[in-house]
Amino acid sequence: MNTMSKVKYKTGEKCEISGVYEFYRYTDGTKSPSPTYNEMLIPLSRLETFPPIRSNNKSCWWILKQKA
Repeated sequence: MNTMSKVKYKTGEKCEISGVYEFYRYTDGTKSPSPTYNEMLIPLSRLETFPPIRSNNKSCWWILKQKA
């Protein structure tokens, strides 16, 4: 595992590195209910805000999977 995937970002924080981010888990420590397929990976540009999982209205942690 590379070091990029170890850095977590929370819903509401500003993105520092443009790239593709993957759902890690909810901020309450759970992984369910599962996000929709389209919510599992999101593209984000620098200074955009990390979103919640809208289908469940829950805040979550995101991990960087690929730099843009």
